Amino acid sequence: MAKQATLYRMVTPEHICPFGVHAKELLEGAVYDVDDRHLKTREETDSFKAEHNLRTTPLIVIDGKDIGGSDDLERYLADG
Repeated sequence: MAKQATLYRMVTPEHICPFGVHAKELLEGAVYDVDDRHLKTREETDSFKAEHNLRTTPLIVIDGKDIGGSDDLERYLADG
């Protein structure tokens, strides 16, 4: 059974978050099945950040646990 992760990241016509791209690459490299959820407007992104008490995106969720952003994901994957 594949490992599952949900990735919430900003992808708008004006901007694609480089940290979200990096997080997706890390997850795919670690053989996760990624549910890639795009935040498609600045308003949607700001609302998502407020709802989840975040300063930035992306947000990675693995096994129902909020891992955090791409730096947090790197530490999570390194810790095994």
